[in-house]
Amino acid sequence: MSLYSRATLLCLAAFGASAMATTSGPQQAQVSLHKTYINDAILPPSITWHGASEALLRPADDPWATPFEQGGLKSSPSYDDTLAWLDKLLATSDKLHKVSLGKSPQGRDIWMIVASQEGAETPEALQDNGKPTLLVQAGIHSGEIDGKDAGMMLLRDMVMGDKQGLLKGANLLFVPIFSVDAHERSGQFNRVNQRGPVEMGWRTTANNLNLNRDYAKADTLEMQHMLAAINRWQPDLYIDVHVTDGIDYQYDVTFGYNLAQGLSPASYRWLNDKYRPKIEQALSAQGHVPGPLVFAIDNRDLSQGLSLWNASPRYSNGYGDARHLPTILIENHSLKPFKQRVLGTYVMLASTLEVLGEQGTALRSAIKQDSYRYSDRITLTWESETQPKGWDFKGIDYRLEQSPISGETVVRWTGEPKLYENLPVKGKTRADIKVNRPKAYYIPPQWQAVIERLSIHGIRMTRLEHAKTLTLTQYRFGEPAFDAKDYEGRQRVSAPVSSHKAKVELPAGTVKISTQQPLGDLAILLLEPQSPDSLLQWGFFNPIFTRTEYIEHYAVEPLAAKMLKEDAALATEFEAALKDPEFAKDAEARLRWFYERSSYFDEQYRVYPVLRD
Repeated sequence: MSLYSRATLLCLAAFGASAMATTSGPQQAQVSLHKTYINDAILPPSITWHGASEALLRPADDPWATPFEQGGLKSSPSYDDTLAWLDKLLATSDKLHKVSLGKSPQGRDIWMIVASQEGAETPEALQDNGKPTLLVQAGIHSGEIDGKDAGMMLLRDMVMGDKQGLLKGANLLFVPIFSVDAHERSGQFNRVNQRGPVEMGWRTTANNLNLNRDYAKADTLEMQHMLAAINRWQPDLYIDVHVTDGIDYQYDVTFGYNLAQGLSPASYRWLNDKYRPKIEQALSAQGHVPGPLVFAIDNRDLSQGLSLWNASPRYSNGYGDARHLPTILIENHSLKPFKQRVLGTYVMLASTLEVLGEQGTALRSAIKQDSYRYSDRITLTWESETQPKGWDFKGIDYRLEQSPISGETVVRWTGEPKLYENLPVKGKTRADIKVNRPKAYYIPPQWQAVIERLSIHGIRMTRLEHAKTLTLTQYRFGEPAFDAKDYEGRQRVSAPVSSHKAKVELPAGTVKISTQQPLGDLAILLLEPQSPDSLLQWGFFNPIFTRTEYIEHYAVEPLAAKMLKEDAALATEFEAALKDPEFAKDAEARLRWFYERSSYFDEQYRVYPVLRD
């Protein structure tokens, strides 16, 4: 039968009631020791896993077992318990220090552990040791918390275990919980598609915003703290740890980064040629199954192929590409048990530090090449195309059944491994809209929110001390299209664009942003209006689409007659416009036509205030 039996559902309900009765206080460990998770009965079959990385675990009664190890490998500690354990560890070693990146909206510190052989406590001290630095961020989606527990184990083993040599070649910055408020909105029913931990945090912040859609617009306090930390501590490699949704497959650790077509091609080559082979080898040796980021084009028909993701700057890895900070997005597989995912993350983080110690100089050289590349043409949008090579995909077999509940065809994963050979791969890798690189942008001083946001990103700028007249390129917009629904707290907008040269007087206080700087490419993607993650499309400039002055019909009628009498060319143009039947029968449009060509019309209406040099 295609649906779960009534008996199964009753068992699940009974298990849920039992688990709920034991989720607080000193009985927490009991929940963690259950053989299954509360949602196990409604998930596809779990594949039994044992790997060499299990040797990394310490017994629950070991004095330095992490809360994850103490809790039967199924639970993850609260914010307070995480910090209590880390504080205890920090007290044993002068190689570890704790710094706050800032407070969350609910008043919690976002802590970062600084780990170095020399015991650096400041960005300056860390940079003085000359070693490459890895920034690992866990819990940007706090229900996807594998990185926190893996990082706690790794920190312990770096100061009192067999991983102490890792700090000889590299530094580690570790943020155990990024979305700290959402982490404390914890419960057993937060992520139905994920096998553990027993209690998971929430996906979005206390303001219901998704941090991994916020890199470009940087609306959240949490993201502003993170960007400030990146600017201050200047990591050479950035890892963002997630747990994926979607289809079933054999891989337990998948990861990806910017593409060859992006803004950081040298970093891509380092990641693809030097980094990935070593990491995949290390994971495989420890019994894990690594793979590229996997997204099916059609979850119900794998023969349609796989999607190659070209992330935009709203996401961590797309943002890293734009600012030339090599960024790795880890997506552990949600249907794999928590223990397996945590251990896979541990192996990947430890191996990353090894590679960074060996290949850090080459990575820094790649970053420098990308940062000072200054391409003459910048791609703003991409079109999808079939890639030259397909992928052999280590999947799970499935069958399709008709659901009497939804009435649609549904997938039933069988738990049986299956190799899907040479699946087609499609991805947005064909350049679409491109622009020439301007020398600089000018932003009038009244657009303070925009200027402040660019400053948060670390983009360098100067201010005009005196008014200045320049001939610059200016964009003008056609009819705007506002999204029908709010997205991430904003009303997004796009509009047709035309450009023209304009002689403008820039007031004192106008900001000049040169694109000849390491973050110049990021500035272009944020300021070019056709860029999907431009500040314009995120709604920062929406007031320019509001008309504030009008003309009454009794005034525009005689004005139009006067204009037609005095301007023969205008009269000819109006006659041509009347050939459009829709225009001809629209009295409002006809009067507006004259108003827009009169001296009374607002010259700033639908004009982009950011100018290009």
